[in-house]
Amino acid sequence: MARDPGPSPRVAPTLTAEDVCAYLREHPDFLVQHPELVGHLTPPTHDRGRGVVDLQAFMVERLRGDVRALKDQQRELITTTRANLNSQNRIHAAVLFLLDAQNFEQLIQTIATDLAVLLDLDVAGLVVESNGLDIPHVHRTGVRVVEPGMIDQWLGTRDVVLASDTPGDPELFGPGAGLVRSQALIRLQISSETPEGLLAFGSRDPDMFHPGQGTELVGFLARVVERCIRSWLDLPA
Repeated sequence: MARDPGPSPRVAPTLTAEDVCAYLREHPDFLVQHPELVGHLTPPTHDRGRGVVDLQAFMVERLRGDVRALKDQQRELITTTRANLNSQNRIHAAVLFLLDAQNFEQLIQTIATDLAVLLDLDVAGLVVESNGLDIPHVHRTGVRVVEPGMIDQWLGTRDVVLASDTPGDPELFGPGAGLVRSQALIRLQISSETPEGLLAFGSRDPDMFHPGQGTELVGFLARVVERCIRSWLDLPA
């Protein structure tokens, strides 16, 4: 007995040009809802006689340009958002390391050593001004002591200074200054009883830090450092 071959496979109906035209007539806003298709269409040109210019092609080309520009903006926004999220995650990890310090020496080591790794930098350091007195908790490994007034000389009236494509200053970065091609300097206001200070971050990437870059995250990190130092040294705000 012959085997029943079963139902024959369904053949998709052939889409004709008339079908497309009918659909577009019923959906006149189709290209508005799907502007990415405009770049794949070839607009018709009409010869309307000598001295008459058909602007239709120019209008479509302008729309194509708008679509390309919009796509470029979207890609740039996505790239920036991902970079900001990555920076935020790194700052959060750095804050946890600072809070986990078991003593003041470990806190200073975290600032001078671990922050560079956590923030994907080449050099990180803590800089304080000398007040002319021998303060034991200032003269520790990883802390660079500079002359009074140097903090304002570097920062002026600003709390954060970002510089791209710039050489590192040995007074800020010590032996690691030769690696620095961009830097972030963040003012530290630890206590009314301590001299001026700053965090110095350096990278060999000349565009790692640059003017106009957001400073909220590094500012937040500086506030955490201030509070940690005050807590370990039992200092007032």
